[in-house]
Amino acid sequence: MSRGFVKEDDQEETPIIPPRAALPDGVTNYITPFGMQLLLTEKETIEKERTNLNVQDEQQRRRDLAVINGKLQLLQERIASARILDPKEQPQNEVRFGATVTIKMNNQIQEFQIVGVDESDVKQQKIAFVAPIARVITGKKEGEQVDFHLGKELRKLEILRISYQ
Repeated sequence: MSRGFVKEDDQEETPIIPPRAALPDGVTNYITPFGMQLLLTEKETIEKERTNLNVQDEQQRRRDLAVINGKLQLLQERIASARILDPKEQPQNEVRFGATVTIKMNNQIQEFQIVGVDESDVKQQKIAFVAPIARVITGKKEGEQVDFHLGKELRKLEILRISYQ
């Protein structure tokens, strides 16, 4: 049938499903045990949202369900691909996945934990293991200094403390 004979009201927009945090191709989806718990809690929340969806307009209900199901599918893919690494099992004397690291850069002291992409949150001082700063300091030990390229700028970083909680 020609598109010219379709009513405007019969055409449904494809809902936009927000993407999850980027994980580069070919990179293992590492996650802490806490991060896995966050994903499982998120899954329960989305499933409850789907179960409790109360929209009278059938067209709006289909759109809402499509978004919820899309989010759930992306989340389930992320859970299925997750490889849990327990920070307590990492070498305690060097920066590895799950480490909480205190660094000195530009005479400022900063602290952050290296976590999976789904649990990273700058406000909570958690950065993804694929972030440039995390990649530069991984494998380093307390007291080591490293060069960190931030665009064209070169910054000196010193690892002050490493801990695993």
